[in-house]
Amino acid sequence: MRILTNLNVDWIGKRKLFYSISGFLFLIGFINIIVRGLNFGIDFNGGSEIVLQFEKQVNISEIRSYVENIGLGNVEVKTFGGATGVLVRTEEQQVPSSIFPTVVENVKKEIDKIVPGLPYSEVERSSNSITFSFTNRDTINTVLNKLNLAGYQATIASEDNNTSQLQINLGIAQWLKENIRNKVKNNPFKVLKEDRVGPKVGNELKRDALLAILLSLVVILIYLAFRFKFVFAVGAVVALFHDVLITLGLYAILYDVIPGLNLEIDLTVVAAFLTLTGYSMNDTVVVFDRVRENLKLHKTLPLGEIINKSINQTMSRTIITGVTTLLTVFVLLIMGGDVLRAFAFTIFFGIIIGTYSSIFVASALVYEYAQKSKKKVQFS
Repeated sequence: MRILTNLNVDWIGKRKLFYSISGFLFLIGFINIIVRGLNFGIDFNGGSEIVLQFEKQVNISEIRSYVENIGLGNVEVKTFGGATGVLVRTEEQQVPSSIFPTVVENVKKEIDKIVPGLPYSEVERSSNSITFSFTNRDTINTVLNKLNLAGYQATIASEDNNTSQLQINLGIAQWLKENIRNKVKNNPFKVLKEDRVGPKVGNELKRDALLAILLSLVVILIYLAFRFKFVFAVGAVVALFHDVLITLGLYAILYDVIPGLNLEIDLTVVAAFLTLTGYSMNDTVVVFDRVRENLKLHKTLPLGEIINKSINQTMSRTIITGVTTLLTVFVLLIMGGDVLRAFAFTIFFGIIIGTYSSIFVASALVYEYAQKSKKKVQFS
């Protein structure tokens, strides 16, 4: 299918208008990034992320009120994948020392409830676990099974002829379960996952993510310099910087402005930006390929006319490819839930901005170079 087959638009003649649009978008995004900042997820900031799955639909406001004042500091609560899923995020990596004794006492009460009067002693305590020694080996499996059914993570640490030791993990998820379970009695739930990232690991991931994006741009620069000419490579990479920075600015602009778009930057978003650079580069290469072909066919035409002709000839392909991709990503953005929303958001707006830059930025920069340097761009 072909559309716009006889398009004849002077894109290069309108380049200053497009420079103004790009400059305005970049400036607004940059100001918001400086003033409001970017919100990084647990991957980069460190902390704990726990996903709870309820059997029935939950009121997210009620769940939020249950966990706001339980000693975990700032706690973020939102839906996860549907009306029965809850995502809880906190900056804590382990149960705070101020409430750890309370957690231990709750475990002891649970054991006393399972087997009243059972003799046991505490042999070891760490920041996220506690180990008990039992002299009655006949009941250790009963205690183990009952604790796991109650939602604890218990395992047999060691066993000999006289005693058995039971280790119980006491993470953030356990403390959340204890506080929520007592208030949501008619809606059973389970922990789907608990992820913990230390601040040092988060900083390393942040550095590696930035390095991955920069290296990808360097590799693209080298590839395009060999395939076309260095000026084409520079134009493409500047356009890619343009795409990434404007899309990144949208995160700061829209946070706390549009419901559902309070998006955080995590490793999934980094993957989306890398995907975006590949998509945008592909669009740019299509235009540059046509420019190179037309330069060989029409050696006497001015460069501006060659670039306009090339963009007009590839516009049908650009629109069809962009629209079909956008439709797919739009479904992910609307129906993908919280898990895929940030990824789909980055790809969706990145495609729009990337298509714009392939047409109005990359080729225009090549033309600007030729005009300023007074050098003729040609291919043998």
